[in-house]
Amino acid sequence: MRVWKQWTDECRTTRKSGSGPRNVTSARDDRHLVRMARTDRTASSRQLAALWSIATGVSLCASSIRRRLLQCGLRARTPLYRIPLTHDHRRLRLQWANQHRDWRADWQHVVFSDESRFNLWYHDGRIRVRRYAGERHLPECIIERHSGRTPGVMVWGAIAYHRRSQLLRIVGNLNSNRYIREVLQPEAVPFLQSLPGAVFQQDNARPHTARIVKSFFAAQQVQLLPWPACSPDMSPIEHVWDVIGRRLARDPRPVASADELWYADYNSEEIKLHENVNKAFLDIETL
Repeated sequence: MRVWKQWTDECRTTRKSGSGPRNVTSARDDRHLVRMARTDRTASSRQLAALWSIATGVSLCASSIRRRLLQCGLRARTPLYRIPLTHDHRRLRLQWANQHRDWRADWQHVVFSDESRFNLWYHDGRIRVRRYAGERHLPECIIERHSGRTPGVMVWGAIAYHRRSQLLRIVGNLNSNRYIREVLQPEAVPFLQSLPGAVFQQDNARPHTARIVKSFFAAQQVQLLPWPACSPDMSPIEHVWDVIGRRLARDPRPVASADELWYADYNSEEIKLHENVNKAFLDIETL
């Protein structure tokens, strides 16, 4: 009835300018809020409200903080996580990419391998950074991801073009002797021998680069692909770990132990990875 009366009396259905509740902050206050949020990108609305109360002596609720920042274009988003890289790391990664820029046909012969850890629980994603659209890769909007010990399952796997190895479980710490005895001898070397002209890729973890491991590779005539340090993101096998991790995260069943995580139903199912793996190889060819 109110809308109809407004239409018959005023020939419009829009609200009058200035109607509705007034903002509790001025334009100057909003600029101050934006500066506070950009100074500490990970501060929550409650933390910003507390800082605002200390700085101005005026109480402002967290919901008002969120509304003002949204109106100014600052939205709380999930941060981009990355591995911390030094100048030498970046230089060696670029050098490696330049050396293999035209190495296209040989990528189908490379066997990419890696270990990965799947935890019993995952990051709850509560950390947010406030940023404008297009600021995802700003240094202050990125959180460096360091490895840490949490309950879970460590696995090893390898992929090649249209092929993949068995997924091996690694219990406890992996040293060079265990790497040879539990990974290379029973799985990696037979997998390489089944692929003519195979080139083996591994990262520079200590168990992989020990003298005894190098001697083992020489005795087995395994051709290795040099790999820059701190470069897991450059390996296509990271796509595989991502697929498995997403699958685990979607499973609603609670997992109480590492054994239960390993022997869950999805461990026995064939995961169709060909599209992801082949796409990963195409991606690496665009270096």
